[in-house]
Amino acid sequence: MRPRWDTFLDRVRERGGYDTPQEAERAARVVLGLLGAHLVGDVRAALAARLPETFAVVLLNPLQAAEPLSPERFVRATAAWIEGATERTAAWDVSAVLSVAADAAGEELTGQMLLQLPPGYDLLFGRPHLSL
Repeated sequence: MRPRWDTFLDRVRERGGYDTPQEAERAARVVLGLLGAHLVGDVRAALAARLPETFAVVLLNPLQAAEPLSPERFVRATAAWIEGATERTAAWDVSAVLSVAADAAGEELTGQMLLQLPPGYDLLFGRPHLSL
């Protein structure tokens, strides 16, 4: 079942400590857009089915990535897409959004996503136990 837009955004806002829903939405759009460039096939489609429709569209129409990005480069790319962001604030943005996405996905799908991503993303998703 898809979470409601406001429920998903409220969770991102809470985890990211954002002052406004607009800040949470901006982070979610950028992070999910970058994530969509790294997931393929049924895994990307399954995650999209578990996100609010607007964010599913963002995931399915991703920002371009020429190659799989390491977690560090993913954070740097996020910082580049968010005006005024630093690598430190972008790491916070990434973790806030990916942990909420992992909650929506569930453990099994999150594990499948991690198999498609370079090592180290488990920490960004807040799921270090899935890398074992």
